[in-house]
Amino acid sequence: MPSVTHDDAPLLADLMPWSVAPLRPGRAWPTAPDPASLKARWDALLKAEGPDREVLFEPTRSRTLQSAVGQLPGQSTGTERLARAEGPCAEPVQVLAAPFDEQWLIPDHRLIDAARPELWRVADEHQVFAVETGVEPADGIPLLATSLLPTLRAGRIRPLYRRPGGTEPNLTPGLLDHLAARLDTRPTPPDVLAWILATIRPDLTVPLTEDRELWSRGVESGHRILWLMRRDGARPKLPGGRRPYVRAPLPARPLTLHYDRDEEALHLDEGRISPVPPEAWDYEQSGVRVLETWFATRTDPAEPGTLAAIRPPTWPQPRTSELLELITVLALLAELRPQRDALKATSTITATDLRRADILPAPDSSRRPASVLDHHEEGPEGQFALL
Repeated sequence: MPSVTHDDAPLLADLMPWSVAPLRPGRAWPTAPDPASLKARWDALLKAEGPDREVLFEPTRSRTLQSAVGQLPGQSTGTERLARAEGPCAEPVQVLAAPFDEQWLIPDHRLIDAARPELWRVADEHQVFAVETGVEPADGIPLLATSLLPTLRAGRIRPLYRRPGGTEPNLTPGLLDHLAARLDTRPTPPDVLAWILATIRPDLTVPLTEDRELWSRGVESGHRILWLMRRDGARPKLPGGRRPYVRAPLPARPLTLHYDRDEEALHLDEGRISPVPPEAWDYEQSGVRVLETWFATRTDPAEPGTLAAIRPPTWPQPRTSELLELITVLALLAELRPQRDALKATSTITATDLRRADILPAPDSSRRPASVLDHHEEGPEGQFALL
């Protein structure tokens, strides 16, 4: 458990008590940057028979062609064993596959070693998932936020809401009332998450303040971070003259990525995008540049003969737009670092205060998932799951 800092700031785990372990996909091929590749991979799997299908599937101890599992909540897929599966691919869904990397996933429980159905039950347009990254201060930010189901290798996942529809916030009971009394204004659950994103420390403690002006600045900065990370609604843009554009056409199959710091230009072979701020190129998470990882995921060759090797033969046009938006997001997030640094708040609402107010420790029930099953979920071989 992370150590508590000298000012007795409460832990994130106490403020957002319900958390879920990260998903374990078990195999890479059901995830891809584009949905068309996933459908082609599924078709290739089903065309193979016997031992060939098993090799393509890449079995693990958790999933084989004979595994019997039910549907994922909210998804319509077959539940017969994959050894005799037929039918079309389930419609891919968007996921956060790596920091700032939105990809697509076949939402089929038979393909995922540990899918965490409790997360799928509460995933909707209102939900926000806070994802612990477990990084040191120099390696990135300790908490990501996303509207998509996170499948990246990271720490605990903390949904903002315990039920679908944006109801029952995953905040320790009594916290909102306590903050309202101390701040003389009632924060919303997204306000609290925004404050957490703006002020959380590497040890995953969160300083809470009763200073209304400081709270307001922190929430405003945090909402900006939240909007950039979620990337829903209006698309982020840099001011005119700083917006990245394709200055030289990108090749059909770029193989190398190079940054020219003097020209502020990103080169994909002979293709060129500029201006690209140095802050966007230098943006790192877990010790690696986000842009380099994003590019490598889409261009590094896969092992021949595997399903992962089924991918677009050329660079798809939408991928260029995704890259331009990623550059923009990283540049704007980097601009917010001084604001976050200026919010070095001391916790004037301490963990001891919350214990005296009987808000901490959080009740055991708040650390368990809520019962949200309002419809039948199909179990293995077409039977209904008994939950």
